[in-house]
This record gives sequence, structure tokens and C-alpha cells, in this order.
Amino acid sequence: MKKLLLATAATALMTGAAFADAHSKEVKIGILVGFTGPIESLAPAMAAGAELAMKEVTDSGLLLGGATVTPVRADSTCVDSAAAQAAAERMITSDGIKALVGADCSGVTGAVLANVAMPNGMVMISPSATSPGLSTAEDNGLFYRTAPSDAREGQVMADILQERGIKSIALTYTNNDYGKGLADAIETSFKAVGGEVTIVAAHEDGKADYSAEVGALASAGGDILVVAGYLDQGGLGIINASLDSGAFDTFGLPGGMIGDSLLANVGDALNGSFGQIAGAGGEGIEKLTAMATEAGFDATSPYSPESYDAAALFMLAMQAAGSTDAADYNAKILDVANAPGELIYPGELAKGLKILADGGAVDYVGGSSVELIGPGENAGSYREIEVKDVKNTTVKFR
Repeated sequence: MKKLLLATAATALMTGAAFADAHSKEVKIGILVGFTGPIESLAPAMAAGAELAMKEVTDSGLLLGGATVTPVRADSTCVDSAAAQAAAERMITSDGIKALVGADCSGVTGAVLANVAMPNGMVMISPSATSPGLSTAEDNGLFYRTAPSDAREGQVMADILQERGIKSIALTYTNNDYGKGLADAIETSFKAVGGEVTIVAAHEDGKADYSAEVGALASAGGDILVVAGYLDQGGLGIINASLDSGAFDTFGLPGGMIGDSLLANVGDALNGSFGQIAGAGGEGIEKLTAMATEAGFDATSPYSPESYDAAALFMLAMQAAGSTDAADYNAKILDVANAPGELIYPGELAKGLKILADGGAVDYVGGSSVELIGPGENAGSYREIEVKDVKNTTVKFR
């Protein structure tokens, strides 16, 4: 009997040690965004947002009994699908990531989802891929996003244009999945409220001269030119060519065109232009902004809050499942993102982890007012922006 008790005690100790060891190991989470390419000016703050959430959780010591979360960065390039897929494959097979924050731009996100994530059973949460096509893409339940769909942005932009008395627009878009989907949404929504779209024309990124494109846009006319492009690439070129030729002096700026680099490159000629970017007001973003300022980056930079939230959702879901295995935690993402449960804001991830460890429920709000709907995308709110004194000034939230 004594031997049996000793053996049982030894087994219990070994099992406990194995459990502790399994839950205190390093957990790697990938960050796949365009550190080079047409939105490269946004990538540093996006990565910093995701990494801030990972540090917060690591410092708490509460994830799965003390796991350390390590970020693994890779460059999506935003536009080169082959490069993005190779980077994602490397993070999964060589680096051993357990979750993927990204990708960023819609085309590369769709390619990574279809050709890398699905074959490997890897869950993705994109902070910025907004193409409406991703809402219905085959994903085996592995794809989520903390940014709202461009279908919603088209409606928001149409409302803004109408409220500002804009009767007609010329519309140009970057020639890829993101640009075409957004342009379709803007055109459809603006026409629905009685607006006129004089021309819808694609432009290619990477050109040195956009005078031909601007000539065609100017010939069609319009109260303003709406540029559904990228602030560090063709969208910038279109705006500069328009200003140089006098074709347009006011621009509608959807999400991919909002950022400090556009202001720096265009200057005060951009004053009076306006648009919108995914973003929320209130307690969540206020807390995140303060945390980010202390950490040395700007959390109001486009898609930085959504990146923090993507990483936070992964870690809360892992805690809820008691596992870093995607097959286990995937089923918990919608649970931790939505009601019912205790509201969780940035800076409160330790609180959320403890509640989940104790068997409770959380409703993660985060910095972007997360509420995952339908196929796992954020219902979303938007910041209406107007350029004043060469600054992106928030007019209101929608």
C-alpha cells in the first residue's frame, strides 16, 4: 500500500511538472505586415501595437501558467503575394508561430490565407485587410479581422461626401483587390445617395509619372477627386500630379491614404481634404494611446489599435481554451471578443486572463471597440478626418 501511495504521489508530481512545463514555454506569435511597400510608413506602429499587447501579457505572468509571448516579425510587402506567402510559411514551419497577426493588405492576405494558413491550420487575424471579398472567401473558419470591411467604409464615405455638399466625384483606385473592392463600395454607396461618379479609373503603383491618369480624371470632371490608393505609392503620385497640373485641389481620402507620411510629402496643399479611417473613440483608445506614448509610439496611427487588438484576442482565446493549439483556441475567439462577459480594455489583459483562468467570461473591447460579427470581422467604427494645418484632425466618429 505504501509503495502504491508513493507511486501515485510520484506520478502526480511528474504530471504537475509536465503541465507546468507545457504552460510556461515560449509562445511565438507572427506579425506579417508591409515593412516595405506602399504602406511601409504605417507598419512600425502596427507592429508596435501588437507587440505592446504581447509584452503586457508576458509581464503579467498569467498566460497558461506563466508563458512568455515572443513576437516574430516578417515583411508582407503589402503587394507581393509570393513574398508574403514565403514569409508566412517560414514563420509557421521554421519559427514555430502559434498564431498570425496579419497580413495587412487584402491581396496578400487572401493569398496567405488560401495557400499557407489553410494548409497548415493556422489562424489569422488581420488588423487592416478590408476587402469585402474576404468576407466570403473560403477560410475553413481560420480568418478574422479587427478592421471593418470596405463595404462599410463605402457607406461612411458616401455619407461624408453628401453632408459636405459634394455632388460629383472622380474616383481612382490602386489596381488590386483592395482598391477595386473599395472603389466599388464608394461608387455604389455614393450613387445610392444621389451622387454622381464621373469616372472610375485604375492606377498602377510604382510609376514615376501619373500625368496621363490625372488628365483622364480631369477630363471627366467632378467636385473633388477621391483617391482609393496607398499613401506611400500611387495615391501620393496621383495627388502630386493633380496639384502640379491644377486638375484638382481637394481630395477624398479613404483609409489607405490616411497617415503622416502623406502630410509630410504633400504639405499644406492638402489642407481641406478629408476622408475616413477605421477607428473608435472612448475609453479604449484613450487608454491605449497613453500606454503607447509611454512605450514610444503613436497608437492613433492607422491600424495600430487594430493590431494591438488582434494580438490580444489571440492570447485571451488561448487562455480560454487552455491551449496554444489553433485547433483548440480558434473556437474561443468569438467568445472572448463578444458579450456576455466582463468588459476588457487595453491595459487590462491581466484582468482578462485571470477571469478566464477562473472560469469566467470576458467581452474584449480593446482599442478599436471590437465586436466580431458574421464571418469574424469587426462591425467597426470610423474616424472622420479633415486635414487642417497639415495635420489629420478628427472631426467625429461614425
